[in-house]
Amino acid sequence: MNIVLLGYRGVGKSSVAKILAKKLDREVFSIDSMIVEAMGMAIPEIVEEWGWPRFREIESAMVAKVSAEAKDAIIDCGGGVVLDDENIRRLKRGGKTVLLFASLEAILKRTRPDPNRPPLKNGLTFEEEQRRTLSEREEKYRASADIKCDTSAASPGAAATAIIKRFTDNKWL
Repeated sequence: MNIVLLGYRGVGKSSVAKILAKKLDREVFSIDSMIVEAMGMAIPEIVEEWGWPRFREIESAMVAKVSAEAKDAIIDCGGGVVLDDENIRRLKRGGKTVLLFASLEAILKRTRPDPNRPPLKNGLTFEEEQRRTLSEREEKYRASADIKCDTSAASPGAAATAIIKRFTDNKWL
């Protein structure tokens, strides 16, 4: 069974994915990294050249590919993967979803303006953009999650340990 990590920017998906992979001796599939490799350009460049709608199409194609290929792997999803219900259906067919979440304050500390993270909305301050986007996605994140893990104060290692415990308790591992 795959372990699928969902959540907003800055909640620790990539860091937790690497730790889970090491602890469980599993392969990691990073959707964003796969997009960058396939397109030969960074995500900000993809978004600048083709826009967010085209990026989301590419993301959905990668989700379909990973969902078909990954077995007993860790899947690290980009923050917007939940915007397409079909992405979640595909990911859940072969795995369980873990929502990593954090307080807005923690997210803001971890994600200050970064050239590797293109703006999701134009015309807003950085904080307004994060607040609004997180609010718009929150229901989809929660509805998509089999389990939830608060990373506001937890280290990536502690979050990975908590996830493994929940999977073991549910007899998913």
